[in-house]
Amino acid sequence: METKTITSRKPILGFVLFISHVLLFTFSQFQTATAGGILTNTNQSVSFLRNPARDGAIGLDGVYSNPAGVAFMPEGFHLAFNWQYAHQTRTVTGTNDLFKLGVKNGGASTKEFEGVANAPFIPSLQAAYNKGPWSFQFNFSVPGGGGKCEFDKGIGSFETYVGAIAQKLIGTSNALNASLSNFDASVPSVTGYDVDGYMKGQQFYFGFQLGAARKLNDNLSVYAGLRLLYGTASYEARLHNIRVMNGTTGITLPQYFEGVKAGMTQAGNNIANMAGQVEAGIKQGVSQAMAAGMTQEQAMQLPQIQELVQKGQQLQAAGAQLQATGDQLNASAETLAPYSNGVNLKSDQTGWGIAPVLGIDYKIGAFNFAAKYEFKTRMRMKNDSDLEEASVIAATNKYVDGTSVPEDSPAQLALGAQWSILDNVRLNLGYHHFYDMSAHWYEHSERLLDGGTNEYLAGAEWDITDRLTVSGGGQLTRYPLTDAYMNDMSFVVSSYTFGFGLEYKVSNRVKLSAAYFQTNYEDYDMDTPAQNMESLGLSIPAGKNSFTRTNNVVGLGCEITL
Repeated sequence: METKTITSRKPILGFVLFISHVLLFTFSQFQTATAGGILTNTNQSVSFLRNPARDGAIGLDGVYSNPAGVAFMPEGFHLAFNWQYAHQTRTVTGTNDLFKLGVKNGGASTKEFEGVANAPFIPSLQAAYNKGPWSFQFNFSVPGGGGKCEFDKGIGSFETYVGAIAQKLIGTSNALNASLSNFDASVPSVTGYDVDGYMKGQQFYFGFQLGAARKLNDNLSVYAGLRLLYGTASYEARLHNIRVMNGTTGITLPQYFEGVKAGMTQAGNNIANMAGQVEAGIKQGVSQAMAAGMTQEQAMQLPQIQELVQKGQQLQAAGAQLQATGDQLNASAETLAPYSNGVNLKSDQTGWGIAPVLGIDYKIGAFNFAAKYEFKTRMRMKNDSDLEEASVIAATNKYVDGTSVPEDSPAQLALGAQWSILDNVRLNLGYHHFYDMSAHWYEHSERLLDGGTNEYLAGAEWDITDRLTVSGGGQLTRYPLTDAYMNDMSFVVSSYTFGFGLEYKVSNRVKLSAAYFQTNYEDYDMDTPAQNMESLGLSIPAGKNSFTRTNNVVGLGCEITL
């Protein structure tokens, strides 16, 4: 019996598309945000790094954090440039029985996947021209993204799918070899899998804010402005060297299916030979019985002839079953061949949006109070990718060429207070709320959250001398996370942050500052549900994921007054 080569491409093609776009989807959400909401960076100056509670402070960094308060600065032109370097890791510790099948996993069901995000140059620029009651302001910053993230070993959500392929082939090859041993044939055995994956993505949201503040009296000022966001992102993914393992020996999936085809063909030939021998035995037995005076019908009823007939029927049934199994197993052989050398994908996105910003500042005695409200920025990131049509896997559709993906920057309310307890000592408090659930993100993932993000800030400044100021502060960030929102393709983790630094007045016109900023993240543990992808014939057992991150930032700044 000769097995067929089936030309259907859906199972493996769907699998390859799924894996490839999982890689891309991962980095669409991986920003190097060091402080702020899920999609927002609030660390726009070195002053913020050394004391995050700047929402009620009066200074040039207030062009972002307290724009109404900038009106109370001295008259003249003020300019500040800030440079920040951020290093961040994102770690997902996954637990799934499929990991045991990975040749590089040493039989362990738990595996750690780490992505490294570096943003070596995060700039920001604040400028203000104060004249009389007016303050005209400009701010340039990177309020979203700001670097690239790289996973040199892939992530668990795509490796489990490779493991599911191996798991299916293990059961198939074992069952086949148990059956084919009766026909002196075999197919390659499978004990596990191996795969190499690489992912890299970079994302920058550049913010340009123009506005004006006006002092209504000696104690009260207001601000109105517009912020333009321009987003650009690029994602690259490689998936290569997918192999099924027999102990320490690995072969590609096309080689495996070639081995299956050879084994099935050999079994088919052996069944055909055995069937021929049975047929010849029946003919010979019937001829001998008829020569002895029996009719053909009588001869066919002889026990030895009936035994041969039954064996022939069994061989025919085995051949039919083998043919059906061969049809299923070889259905993907030709389809996989183009991907035997790997998969390389690239996607670029661009988009922009504009939103108003309002602020107010009120001074009374030793206290200063301020508030700022940033409206939601409607963002649609347009795809320029090599994925030309939608896949049956919904998550891949985020990268269809020519489509636009919603990535709104949510509205934010910031409240701040400053108390000058001495002429040279100031205490600061702040509060941020991000209206995450009012934004629109891809496939409305914002609806999976349990509310909006909240941040609580506190800090202090001390003018040691007329020239030297030291400061420090902290921030507590609480995300409204749910298991439905969290996955290793897009995650944030609640945290607490501290920063400290100094400012040195070189002259009456020039000030220099330096700061260190560190975020300490909690762990988020969750159960991952079992998955059954009928279209691909795969099943993934339930498991667990644990998420955490690290973040360290250093910054230098220079402020000039003209």
